[in-house]
Amino acid sequence: MKKLAILLFVNVASFCLASSAFSGSLAPGQMTKCNNASSITLENTGGGAPLDFGTQRNEGNASIWKSSNFTTIPISLSPSANQGFPGNGGGSTGYKGKGGNEKVNMSSKHSMGRNKVVLGSQNNFSRGDSIGDISGEVRITNTGTTNLSVNCG
Repeated sequence: MKKLAILLFVNVASFCLASSAFSGSLAPGQMTKCNNASSITLENTGGGAPLDFGTQRNEGNASIWKSSNFTTIPISLSPSANQGFPGNGGGSTGYKGKGGNEKVNMSSKHSMGRNKVVLGSQNNFSRGDSIGDISGEVRITNTGTTNLSVNCG
């Protein structure tokens, strides 16, 4: 019985150490954990599923669960995603053949997605007070179609 208890303790301790400082690639569908990280860096490393016409979508999506306030947030890292906006900001043409922003004489507010995001700890909040709190255990699940690089700092 003592040997079983010692073996269980060693396994739990090694799991905690391995999950507290993870750094590496996370394939679609995989999950990793960070414990009490000062920062978590997520980066889209490309290589998404090809479409019918041979282009890469590079959809990097993640689901972040935080034990500090038991919330789950989605993060999208899709640097090549343009949401299908045609011309100057999208919209259907109709008013004098103009579309989107041109109808109201505005400059285009369209921008492409991001490749990398850094989540930082917020030490001026007590545990669980902020929706962005990354204290405690944070579970990162890759829900996209491309690999993500995860670094728990």
